Amino acid sequence: MIKAYAAMEEKQVLQSFEYDPGALGDYQAEIEVAYCGICHSDISMIDNEWGMSTYPLVPGHEVAGTVSKVGRNVTSLKIGDRVGLGWHSGYCNHCAACNTGDHNLCATAEQTIVGRHGGFANKVYADANSIVKIPDAMDLEIVGPLFCGGVTVFNPLLQFDVRPTDKVAVIGIGGLGHLALQFLNAWGCEVTAFTTSEAKRKEALGLGAHQTLNSRDPAALEAAAGRFDLIISTVNVKLDWHLYLSTLAAKGRLHFVGATLEPLDLNVFDLIMQQRSVSGSPVGDPSTIAKMLNFAILHDIKPVVEVFDMADANTAIARLKAGDIHYRAVLRV
Repeated sequence: MIKAYAAMEEKQVLQSFEYDPGALGDYQAEIEVAYCGICHSDISMIDNEWGMSTYPLVPGHEVAGTVSKVGRNVTSLKIGDRVGLGWHSGYCNHCAACNTGDHNLCATAEQTIVGRHGGFANKVYADANSIVKIPDAMDLEIVGPLFCGGVTVFNPLLQFDVRPTDKVAVIGIGGLGHLALQFLNAWGCEVTAFTTSEAKRKEALGLGAHQTLNSRDPAALEAAAGRFDLIISTVNVKLDWHLYLSTLAAKGRLHFVGATLEPLDLNVFDLIMQQRSVSGSPVGDPSTIAKMLNFAILHDIKPVVEVFDMADANTAIARLKAGDIHYRAVLRV
C-alpha cells in the first residue's frame, strides 16, 4: 500500500489516504519520494479549475527521490538512483511527437496527477522513460520545483533559439518568474522584470534582472515601446495584453507559460504590422529536463524554497494560495 495525502472532493483539504498501486509495469519504476514540490497546478487540480480532476486526488508532480523498484524490462534505471518526476509520468512512445523527441507534446501522454495519483505520497509509479536522473551535485531538497516550474521557463529558451544578445522581459516574479530571471541572466540575455512594487523590484534585481519596469506606470510602458525581443508571461490572470505587445520589438514574441483561463484580448494589427508572435509552451521533454538540470548546476541556479513536512501540506497550500510563499513550497516525506 502507498501512503499519501489526497483531496477526497473538489476544493477540500487533503486527508491521509492509502491505495494499492497494483503490480509494477514492465517498463515502470517505483520512486521512493523524499521531497515533492507544490505547484499552483496542484491547487488547480485540487479545486478542479480545469474541469479534469477525479477524486480521490493525490497531488504532486515535482517529485525528488530514489528508485526503489524497477520493472523487468527497465534498463535505464537501477535501484538507488536519485531521480525526479514532473508533470508527465508516461508517453505513448509511438506518435510523431514521441518519435521526434518531443514527448512533452504527446497528445496521449499520461499526466502525473490527472486520472492517477501523484507525489504527495511515500512512493509513486511512473514509466521509466519519464523519470530523469538527478545529478549528484543537485540537492534533493530543492530540485523538485525544477521538474515543473524550472523546465516550464527553461524550455522556451531552447524552442525559440533565444540568443544571448536578446532583450527579454518576465511578467510575474513568483514561483515561475524567479526561476526565469535566473535562467535568462545565465543565458546571457538583457533581463527586465515587470514589477508592481518596490519590494518586488529589489527581489527581481537580486534574482538576475538587470532592470525593472513598473507595469502600473503607463508612461514607463510607453517609453519601453519596441524594446523586447521576448516577453515571458508566468501569471495566470488577465492583463492588458495590448499594452505588453506594444513593448515588443519587430518580430518579437509574447510567450505564455502561465495558464491564464481568460481569453486573450488582442488587436491583430499589433501582430501584423510588426510581425510579432503570440505563443505558449508546456513543460519540457525528459532530455530537456536533463539539460536544464546540468545548466542549473553549471550556473548555480536554485529554486528558492520553503520546506514543510508532508503532514503540513494543507498549511503550505493555504500559504501558497495566499501568495505567502517565497518562492516555491516543498514537502518533505
